[in-house]
Amino acid sequence: MKAVRYIETGRPPEVVDIPTPAPGPGQILVKIGGAGVCHSDLHVLDHGIGMPGPFTLGHENAGWISALGAGVTGWKEGDPVAVYGPWGCGSCHHCQTSAENYCENHASIPTFGGGLGSDGGMADYMIVPSPRLLVPLGTLDPVKAAPLSDAALTPYHAIKAALPLLTPEATVLVLGIGGLGHMAVQILKAMTSARIIAGDIDETKLEHARELGADHVFNSGSNQAADHVRDLAGPRGITVALDFVGAQSTIDLCTQVVGRGSRIAVVGLAGGTLHYAANSPPYGTDVSIPYWGSRKELMEVIALAANGRISATVEAFPLDQAVDVYQRLREGRIRGRAVLKP
Repeated sequence: MKAVRYIETGRPPEVVDIPTPAPGPGQILVKIGGAGVCHSDLHVLDHGIGMPGPFTLGHENAGWISALGAGVTGWKEGDPVAVYGPWGCGSCHHCQTSAENYCENHASIPTFGGGLGSDGGMADYMIVPSPRLLVPLGTLDPVKAAPLSDAALTPYHAIKAALPLLTPEATVLVLGIGGLGHMAVQILKAMTSARIIAGDIDETKLEHARELGADHVFNSGSNQAADHVRDLAGPRGITVALDFVGAQSTIDLCTQVVGRGSRIAVVGLAGGTLHYAANSPPYGTDVSIPYWGSRKELMEVIALAANGRISATVEAFPLDQAVDVYQRLREGRIRGRAVLKP
């Protein structure tokens, strides 16, 4: 079968032919319908994650069950599924509550999940090590649904934790309207009545945010960005700031515009640092570093999509174009989420 492989840090991915795997006891073979192309993959390719290659990329995956290993029950061949991305130990407290994204034994596990140490879904088929890592997809198209397992799940997890603050008179800031940010705007519209301000340095992405329902958009690279956001937010300031970039400039912007009793969630991995001083961030501000989401939350995200409340904006490409797609992502030339189709 054809697969997009990570070989080593600093080396482009390679599209190669490898044997089609067969599921062992307790495993499931999934025929991939779509695999999302995530900015986190660029961190793997360019900086590494401390796990040796080669392995098949792709941690946002959806498709159909092709074969069941011995002992697997509750599923049948042909069932449409999404693959839950963060693979934990399956037995600790967090894993038992479906929050494998916060597995207590993560340091001793030799993989973060499929596409992140283990073979992922940028291939014709993918081995999933346990049925607990599958979520029913219903009637959703796997190509459109693949990004739900990260690009939607990650902002959903961050937003759900902030819901008590997202009252109708609140103002929420979304920075970075890429794969995760464009889903965040939709999730906020579906779950809250808060006013949404969206920031990016790309005018086409700001227009995308407008189309998705943002109340205000602004160029976050402007020298007047903080003043502009403060004017929009008024004396209360931003109640919840969701930073899907994580650069020094965006973290600093969040710190400058949130009000007292607020929340900053830094999701992006661009290497910025949040500096603390007295009343900076303002007193009462919670700072969180959410990671991915729980399997239960993925079920909730899929329900939102099935009800027509959210939908990933997808640009689909064949597997053969993976190297070019990663370069397009690196250059900011993807609208919404790129998905590779076997």
